[in-house]
Amino acid sequence: MNQQLDETMRQRMNARVNVLGNLMVDGFHYLSLFAIGGASVWSAVVAFLGMVAKGQASIEDILLLFIYLELGAMVGIYFKTFHMPVRFLIYVAMTALTRLLIADVQIHHRPDEGIVLVSGAISPARHRDAG
Repeated sequence: MNQQLDETMRQRMNARVNVLGNLMVDGFHYLSLFAIGGASVWSAVVAFLGMVAKGQASIEDILLLFIYLELGAMVGIYFKTFHMPVRFLIYVAMTALTRLLIADVQIHHRPDEGIVLVSGAISPARHRDAG
């Protein structure tokens, strides 16, 4: 009889701990998503205001805004589905590498192995996304 009571109490405690643990994990999950989303929006607004203050937007600035857009979309999709959309990570990588390539060409004004390396990094990401 005493063993049965101990087992019943253990099961009840275990169920309560599981509920508390799940609540804490879900709370951390939502807090993290809001923090990442908020940081992305904040960064995009600051970048946009910098463009407005400059009076112009370069192609690098526009690509940076696309990176923020893709991060925001990724957070939104993850918030709704609880699945990490790997495709958006590939988009962010491709956009960041394209931004790096453009900056490199604008600064150095000469073709060299750096352009080939960055172009070579973009190509597999593009082909991975197409499949």
